Amino acid sequence: MEHGWNATSYQIVNPGIEHWFSARGDAVVGFARYAGFRVVAGAPVCSFDRLSEVVQEFENDAKQPGHRVVYFGSEERLESTLPDSPSHSRALLGAQPAWNPSQWDALIASHASLRAQLTRATNKGVRIAEMSPRDASKSDALKRVLNIWLENRGLPPLHFLVEPDTFARLDDRRVFVAHQEHTGMSTRVVAFAVLSPIAARNGWLVEQFPRVADAPNGTVELLLSTAVKAIAEAGSTYVTLGLAPLAMREQIEHPKEPLWLRAALKFAALHGRRFYNFAGLYTFKAKFSPETWEPVYAIEAASRFSAGALYAIAGVFASRSPIALVSSAIGKALTHEMHSIFTISARQ
Repeated sequence: MEHGWNATSYQIVNPGIEHWFSARGDAVVGFARYAGFRVVAGAPVCSFDRLSEVVQEFENDAKQPGHRVVYFGSEERLESTLPDSPSHSRALLGAQPAWNPSQWDALIASHASLRAQLTRATNKGVRIAEMSPRDASKSDALKRVLNIWLENRGLPPLHFLVEPDTFARLDDRRVFVAHQEHTGMSTRVVAFAVLSPIAARNGWLVEQFPRVADAPNGTVELLLSTAVKAIAEAGSTYVTLGLAPLAMREQIEHPKEPLWLRAALKFAALHGRRFYNFAGLYTFKAKFSPETWEPVYAIEAASRFSAGALYAIAGVFASRSPIALVSSAIGKALTHEMHSIFTISARQ
């Protein structure tokens, strides 16, 4: 809470992440192990003037058991500390949108389509309220929304920096809940958002915003707008919706990536949409007219970014073999398709 600068800094408290501490006790690195790699969650959490030393100490520690190191989700501060050299290489993962929350009202006022979305949700009975971390951690209604949302994803639940189960560790986070009111009926929870602190930037990461499939149009927009206004009132000066994978790769310079990596990422963008809607996520985040798009990188402690690093990153997100994850995703997709076919046949 003193030195967390990377957008992912607070997420190292999520389940499944190990912690390494510097000899001085003034730095921590959150990471997960897979295929001989330590995959770091973002960047070391420490003061900026100690960053280079902490990186060296951590990488030296990893070498002792023969581990390699890759930093996933690193941003400008670590990227500028580790320029391309014989010791480090990078891959541009995409970009994350960022705003100053104090400008949010002006943003909404200038976008008729966003105002219409907010009005539509309000007219459908959607109301937003903040819930205390203690109450949120015990809420069956929130867990129900999360489970429904996960069931409708193309991929099985992922972990690491997209860990869905944050209910056990909501300390320091803020939780906003969307309820839909029905005339003469009880309300129901249709969406919620979890915000994690980025303490050293006086800001917040919107870590997740699950919703049910039949939530009224504009629900998520109203949820995010209410949350951003609340942190603005508290004096926050930074907010991000997190990484949009593969976004802005054509606009952000990244000349030293190996050709195989460029081809692999382009293939994922073109053919992976059945399991992960890269373009849709970018479009959703872009419609809020970000003040800036910040590049997000994977940085490997090696002269050339390797296929092994990419495989290890996929492994920590899957918490198992990436091949098994893809096989499971294909099986899930086939199950949904068969269910749809039988449902249509039964109606006919």
